[in-house]
Amino acid sequence: MSDVPMVRAVDVHKVYNSGPVEVHALRGVTLAIPRGEMVAIMGPSGCGKTTLLNCFSGLDDLTSGDVFIEGVPLSSMNDDEKSRYRSRRMGFVFQSYNLLPVLSAAENVELPLLVARTPSKEARRRARDLLEAVELKGWEDHKPAQLSAGQQQRVAIARALVNDPAIVWADEPTGNLDSETSAAIMDLLVRLNREERQTLVLVTHDQTVSSRAHRILKMRNGRIVDDLRAG
Repeated sequence: MSDVPMVRAVDVHKVYNSGPVEVHALRGVTLAIPRGEMVAIMGPSGCGKTTLLNCFSGLDDLTSGDVFIEGVPLSSMNDDEKSRYRSRRMGFVFQSYNLLPVLSAAENVELPLLVARTPSKEARRRARDLLEAVELKGWEDHKPAQLSAGQQQRVAIARALVNDPAIVWADEPTGNLDSETSAAIMDLLVRLNREERQTLVLVTHDQTVSSRAHRILKMRNGRIVDDLRAG
């Protein structure tokens, strides 16, 4: 299985019908992402970056074409199967953090494990281990409002990693952060990618962020127009 790409897309199209208007968000995207690779997706607003992330992760349906994750076509799964697969094998990091304000940092991180019916004691241990890994030891019982923006994003990253996913999808994970905090978050993602060998697909508009990836895909008008490898 190790030589099977983590992600393989074949002629993927996504069309949104908005009344009489058809929006072609993805236009024949074909690519492969090996396991353990860190890929940055760049391009102007509206070029299809977030649509690609949503379609490749199974959050949104394809109009045509197919996406294979670990060799399994998304088209072969129903919605429940996709949800189960995402909860077991995928992690998500968003620009807006999406933390629940009434829960502590540790409770936010352990939530995916509890949803997956992991015993509560094991879920809490894993959450605390992950918070230590993202340099938040001592902050486990703080609620999001008591944390800085950078700390909240670290909690969100810990939550994305707590189920030990094979792939992490990140949509503008440094978009709300100042340059110093952004660099610290990228240091963390690079370190976790290197140590855990998780595949990381990152949407960003920031060249400082994309320069840390192994590979940069540039998009325009729903197509990949450049595929650049680091070095």
